[in-house]
Amino acid sequence: MREELFMAGIGGQGVNLAGQLIARAGMDLGLNVSWVPIYSPEVRGGSSTCTIVLTDGRVASPMSDHPTSMILMDTTAVREFAARIAQGGLMVLNSSLVPEPPECADCRALPVPANDIAEEIGNLRAANMVLIGAWAGGTGIMGADDVSRSLREMLPERHHHHMPDNETALARGVELGRASSRSA
Repeated sequence: MREELFMAGIGGQGVNLAGQLIARAGMDLGLNVSWVPIYSPEVRGGSSTCTIVLTDGRVASPMSDHPTSMILMDTTAVREFAARIAQGGLMVLNSSLVPEPPECADCRALPVPANDIAEEIGNLRAANMVLIGAWAGGTGIMGADDVSRSLREMLPERHHHHMPDNETALARGVELGRASSRSA
């Protein structure tokens, strides 16, 4: 098994936190993992990407020209990176910010209204958790409990009061991802 996940969005959307969380959950599952974040110097509003490689073998390269899956959080990310998806790959899109999904003839596009769901939950900052959940449900590599456990370990104690919102967001995303993989 080798999964190459590429994530992209705008600084402040939690791209690198989400990537770090998936990497940690992968390690907790006994996988070999690499996580490579890249972000512009702006605190918020600049470009933010990361690549996570999860494998039961060796991580020969931490980067990927054609990732097997993507989480794209805004229209700029879609415009710049969507064409790189591997044939047959899963592309999770934040449809709250990407109203027109890209052409995806050779991949599986999964539009997820992450911001809308996070707003329903009452915590807009949980949109990245909805997207992680959709990716996890769509790939079957890990479940909401795996990600939630890693989040609880990573998150400072003073932020644990946000765990119920994050767990709800993860579970909602997983439901969408699983439904998508059943209909594919």
